[in-house]
Amino acid sequence: MPDIRESLHRAGHGVLSLALAQCRAAGSTMVLRVCGRPGGVFHLRQGGVVAVESPGAPGIETLLLRSGRISESDWAELVPAGMDSRRPVAELVARGHIGAAELQVVSAMALQDAVFAVLAGDMGDCLADPESGPLVPVGPGEDPLRLLDDAVRKLAALAAMPQAVLPDRERVVVRRGVDGPAEDLAPHRKAILFLADGRRTPRDIAFMIGRGVYHVTVEISRMLAEGLLERATRNGGTGVPRVWATQAPVPRRPAVAPHGGDATGELPRRTPGASGITEKTLAADVSATSWKGLFRFRSRTRTANSGVADS
Repeated sequence: MPDIRESLHRAGHGVLSLALAQCRAAGSTMVLRVCGRPGGVFHLRQGGVVAVESPGAPGIETLLLRSGRISESDWAELVPAGMDSRRPVAELVARGHIGAAELQVVSAMALQDAVFAVLAGDMGDCLADPESGPLVPVGPGEDPLRLLDDAVRKLAALAAMPQAVLPDRERVVVRRGVDGPAEDLAPHRKAILFLADGRRTPRDIAFMIGRGVYHVTVEISRMLAEGLLERATRNGGTGVPRVWATQAPVPRRPAVAPHGGDATGELPRRTPGASGITEKTLAADVSATSWKGLFRFRSRTRTANSGVADS
């Protein structure tokens, strides 16, 4: 799609690449906030990324609860009403609700998915704050530039698909004429078809079924190419196709919306923007600098300072 390919060739990620390269060189322990839509927060420890959060990708809580790894009652026991639901995840291991290795895998999946969501959106300045402690550390920390490079490869692979969509740029609906039994479809495809009502984006659907936004976006792009889904138009109809009305998946609990969002209602449209992807390695050697010098990276430094080639 032209809008994806355009975003892949802009320099929107140059500021983030520079900031993370400097944090790695200085061995910084801090929080790096990426402004934009959806934006995100990188938690760093001694130069490594130990957690990433973004409203554009399901977090650990969503992945654990919606997948059935953790029951609602077990989670409610750890998170009394009104308390921050993001911090007690590690307590699940201590109480035997989940294994340490499995929690680390889910944490790493959430981290990588959040980086993808940040790069797939619109990015502005990066703001640095002292780190108060990561929410869910994943081992010693991931190399920040390797994380960016992995996200770049995912975006490039997505852009190469014939009917590619970005996570929250377009809404999808079941294609007219797709009606009848669907026993041959995988469960996650059935769930996508049921939720594709013309009002939801791939990002919305990822939150509702508790799967990574990258994998859901890729699957929806495939289903568009196969004729199972189509892009919803402004005047197009919405609703659940007849075949799915009696096969609706029963959620284990209401979808977890990010930071006050409403996962079941209409979400505002975003203005297409830049992710600035390049298929080259994302960072050259950048001189070390203290995190105190990172308090505001201006967009005008992207091309001159990032060491990232626009292509």
